[in-house]
Amino acid sequence: MKEKIKLLLRKFRKSIIEYIATNRLFLSFVLISLIGLVLIRAFTIGNPFSFETFIVDLALVLIIGSFGYLVKPKNQYRYFMIVLIIFTTMEVVNSIYYTFYYSFASFGELATVGQTETVMGSIYEKLKITDLIYILLPFIFYFIHKKILRSAYYSFMNVIEKGKKMCTITLLVGCIFLAYTFVTATKSDYSRLAKQWNRVYNVERFGIVLYQCNDLIQTLTPKLSSLFGYEESVQKFTQFFTNEEREKYTGKNKYTNVLNGYNIVFIHMEGIETYLMDLNFNGVEATPNINKLAKEGMFFSNFYPQISIGTSSDTEFTLLTSLMPAQSGTVFTSYYDRDYITIPKLLAEKGYNTFSMHGNYASMWNRSKVHPLLGYQDMYFENSFVYDKDDIINLGINDKLFFEQALPILENVEKSNSNYMGTIITLSNHSPFIYLDKYGPYDMSTTFKDCDEMNNCETKTTNYLYDTPVGNYITSAHYADAALGEFFENVKKSDYFNNTVFVLYGDHDAKLSRKEKDYLYNYDYKTGELKSEDDPTYKEYDYYDHELNKKTPLIIWTKNAKLRSVLNGKVDYTMGMYDVFPTIGNMLGIKNDFAFGHDIFNIKNKNFVVYPNGNFVTNSIYYNNSTGKYKIIKDGTELSSDYITDLMAKTEEILDVSNAIVVHDLIKEEGNKVKTIKETNGGE
Repeated sequence: MKEKIKLLLRKFRKSIIEYIATNRLFLSFVLISLIGLVLIRAFTIGNPFSFETFIVDLALVLIIGSFGYLVKPKNQYRYFMIVLIIFTTMEVVNSIYYTFYYSFASFGELATVGQTETVMGSIYEKLKITDLIYILLPFIFYFIHKKILRSAYYSFMNVIEKGKKMCTITLLVGCIFLAYTFVTATKSDYSRLAKQWNRVYNVERFGIVLYQCNDLIQTLTPKLSSLFGYEESVQKFTQFFTNEEREKYTGKNKYTNVLNGYNIVFIHMEGIETYLMDLNFNGVEATPNINKLAKEGMFFSNFYPQISIGTSSDTEFTLLTSLMPAQSGTVFTSYYDRDYITIPKLLAEKGYNTFSMHGNYASMWNRSKVHPLLGYQDMYFENSFVYDKDDIINLGINDKLFFEQALPILENVEKSNSNYMGTIITLSNHSPFIYLDKYGPYDMSTTFKDCDEMNNCETKTTNYLYDTPVGNYITSAHYADAALGEFFENVKKSDYFNNTVFVLYGDHDAKLSRKEKDYLYNYDYKTGELKSEDDPTYKEYDYYDHELNKKTPLIIWTKNAKLRSVLNGKVDYTMGMYDVFPTIGNMLGIKNDFAFGHDIFNIKNKNFVVYPNGNFVTNSIYYNNSTGKYKIIKDGTELSSDYITDLMAKTEEILDVSNAIVVHDLIKEEGNKVKTIKETNGGE
């Protein structure tokens, strides 16, 4: 037995030696490629030796390199050198890009390469030796090739090499490694790869090569999409916006021009959901400050975000344009260079200074490129604030310090401009909700009576929500609410903002599962588990309840006493993110002729909210497009035979036309023609 093992080991050793001897050029290519890919991670994100990322890099190098075997040995050097030069160029560009933006380059940004002229001096100033070290790698490969050339290697390999067989085997090995990568990737990994917004994470998890390949696909998708279906899209676009039925819900109402001449600041409340406002633990509300602002201002209690994979960026886009998110990819990464009608643009035409503010890098969600195109003239992002690593919660500066430093910036904006409009994007309540040591204490314990069969009762206390997904989320939201409360207390004390209106909105739900949220409704204190549906105290929390529970607050608030007397009370009409522009726009005296939403005070209870997945909600029902089923949410509702059919058709039309605008840039290309048709037909 020992002799057999020794024989097998000798054969294996001989096979390895023969493989190395007959694949010197290919192995040199693989080794040099991997060195470059490890170095780019080491010199940027500082994570060079991640096993998962190394496997991805190895897989792609093997897959790309395998095709070199289809070339005659004497010509393989050229193929491998071309690939190495591509890798080197990618590494140099991304190394320099990371120095400036703490992110990685995108093919979509090549269109703006002309703008780099203004920063060329800064590039030279910040250039590091590590940005150029990658250039040495192709030279090393060249010298290896020269050394091999002096031997009989190429002539020998020309006789014995079986190119197709080696290509197949190498390709198969590479695919096996790649399959391992995708099998071990989490749902969150796939989501981030599809969205392509968190570039640093994608490179850290999947490597620079896969990131760049994915980015190329994301960049080309809108370009290819725009080549097809243009005429049909124009026809749908024209029919939709010249339909006289849309004019039923336009015109003036009691809020028309009420904000004309006032400053307006949108506050994008990350991950804040409306149900938080009803939670109270031991006499302390989960969101006491949001609740207070809602009572002092105008509170829209049935407000629904309309997001796709773009989450926060979809909300920004839909609120500012009254268009739906893109059906493929995200507007902020794939379709941002279109001509959209936006709130900042229209207010800038009226002399407003416009700005955006966020405690994260401007590169996140491509905002550094998108925000100027949406009409923001100034941007105050991560580099506008002073903080250290201890001040970070999740993706950037914590909300309390962010708001503390935002206030003087806002006061200076008001001091320098007669009118202004801005968007402040909060950050701390972003998932994952794991920073319990930084959120601060919030006692969510519950006291209950535990009685035995003899009715002997004992008072017990449980903190069952602690370190559960929903409990951590509530604690995070409580912290974010406290930061918001401190900001508005300072706004009230400030000598400024007397003619300013704040519009606060939750951008989207917290992405908690139905089971995770069910802890709020069906936790059994005695058993420490969720109640079964057979339990008489079980509260139904089905799919529809869960979807309806994803609504977020929308609040209009001002410290101006005159405006407060007008903008107050609860508004319970069903309303979507695409209704914000028409509603607020009417108050400001601006109009978007290509809005999909409505002024809620014109359409009222006839409104319905469309979701990118084809679902829709009205004041009476919630419809699930994937199952074709719905739930009546208003007691006493009687539906006509064509109620669902009509709304399904309208939903499909809205999604098709909105996507056509995004893909084909129809407002720029066809907008004036449609306006002319409307005017000819007697429209506005």
